[in-house]
Amino acid sequence: MRAGLLQALSSIGILVFSVCTMLAVGLSHTLREILGPLRDSRGAIRALVTNFVLVPLLAYGVLQVVPLDRSHASGFMLLGTAAGALFLVRLTAVAGGNMPLSASLTVLLMLATVVYMPLVVPLVVPDVRVRPAAIALPLLWTMILPLGAGLSVRARHPTLAERLRPRLGKLAMGALAVLVAATLVANFGGVVRIIHTGAIFAPLILIPGAFAIGWVFGREYRGGHVVLGLGTGQRNIAAAMVVATQGMGDQNAEVMVVVSSLVGFAVLFPIAWFLARRGRRQRPLRHGGMVRA
Repeated sequence: MRAGLLQALSSIGILVFSVCTMLAVGLSHTLREILGPLRDSRGAIRALVTNFVLVPLLAYGVLQVVPLDRSHASGFMLLGTAAGALFLVRLTAVAGGNMPLSASLTVLLMLATVVYMPLVVPLVVPDVRVRPAAIALPLLWTMILPLGAGLSVRARHPTLAERLRPRLGKLAMGALAVLVAATLVANFGGVVRIIHTGAIFAPLILIPGAFAIGWVFGREYRGGHVVLGLGTGQRNIAAAMVVATQGMGDQNAEVMVVVSSLVGFAVLFPIAWFLARRGRRQRPLRHGGMVRA
């Protein structure tokens, strides 16, 4: 009974979190702003290559160094293939980075994830037989359609959009808290197992490595090394959880996704704070002719 309730709360949490977050993104931007990254084809290609080629390769390489069981490896690879983190805007704000770029990059990577995961996940996730449609449809219903609805409301009723956006943001964060808590409590033994077996070292390697990849490749992306670094390091928990819950139904994979995501927060928020302090120290010097680091 208790396990069933917690599982239901987890499922409701990921649904509400995904839908509310995507609605809020749509309510916050115009279609022109959403399509902004596509105007810089070189920058867009860099972002796509780092997130959908280099990071999945890094995740695969980590699995060769940190052996995981099949379920944990599946959840880990889901995180490695899911880009377009919904927390990028918040991370960028903490770091004092380029906010419009972070919003546009989030949407670009998120849309690419919806196309990419159904094609790649069945090939790279160990011993999982999932039809591409089983992955694509949940992502479509929980991410793309709410985004389109939000864009439509903003275009037709901008005042209403401004009123709804902060409320949806708070609801999304509450749903995320419920999702994380319910998943961790329902699978406490699995969380302990991830720590005890050393599986937690996999995300501890992947997240900083992905950040470094994005930082290096983002230095020519309109000065967006901070944004691309944080956006590449923070993987898309919503997309990974949607696939884990609706496309696979593997609780151990779900726990691995949640634990890896918490590792991402623990690693990337301190990095964002450090970048903000570094930027504040260097800002007065820039007026004296210092080139951006």
